Amino acid sequence: MASSFAFVPTSQGAQGPFGFGDALADRIVTAISLGSISVGERLPAEIELAAEFNVAVATLRKSLAVLREAGIVETHRGRSGGTFIVKVPFPADEQIRNYLASLSMVQYRDYGDEHTAVSTGVVRLACQRAHTQALAELEHAALRMKNADTPAECSAADSRFNMQLAIVSQSPRLLRAEMRLQSEILALKWSPAGAAAHTSDVIADHREVIEAVSDRDSERAERAVEANIRKTVYSLIDVKLTLDSNGADTAPPR
Repeated sequence: MASSFAFVPTSQGAQGPFGFGDALADRIVTAISLGSISVGERLPAEIELAAEFNVAVATLRKSLAVLREAGIVETHRGRSGGTFIVKVPFPADEQIRNYLASLSMVQYRDYGDEHTAVSTGVVRLACQRAHTQALAELEHAALRMKNADTPAECSAADSRFNMQLAIVSQSPRLLRAEMRLQSEILALKWSPAGAAAHTSDVIADHREVIEAVSDRDSERAERAVEANIRKTVYSLIDVKLTLDSNGADTAPPR
């Protein structure tokens, strides 16, 4: 079984501009935000985790201290102790608005183009390579969305479904690309200050993809993921235009 951190982006991860300024802490947070690790799970022992990240144990401990201070992990001593995930991190609304305002229209378009290219490739291969067990795991991943309440939980559940879909494609390169793209968009998609995605809509989107993959209908699957990405990007552009308009209205005269 692959490690929870094996495919996590190593730079500008899920936190992007919302990070802690600690590369290792940000990578762990990325794994949590992407749904690779869930609240309540225990991280590997410090020696194992340090070896996995190829860092000294002392370096790892400094990064874990950053996460403890932020309330994302807790460490308990004793035989049944360890470091446990206690919260899924999520940026504040003001951080989201500031970041959306800083992006250019070219950046929005470029993200949509790349994500569409990668995700349609993922579902095309998933339609070809999915087997019974893989479809069952995809169904299980989709169920997490029904139990999600907060934007952070919805974000992690949405990501987990898309990661599982990429796993079904059996392409490690596409999985890495999908994780990177998901890490860039998730907070923006689910934040009330961003695209403010609706759980019911995303559940329906997931169901459409599952049925298309199950029927090995690649054209239907590609249309579904492309429409989902387009909807998110267009919603973010609307927010961007509103922010720009409000900024122009409140700017001092020259």
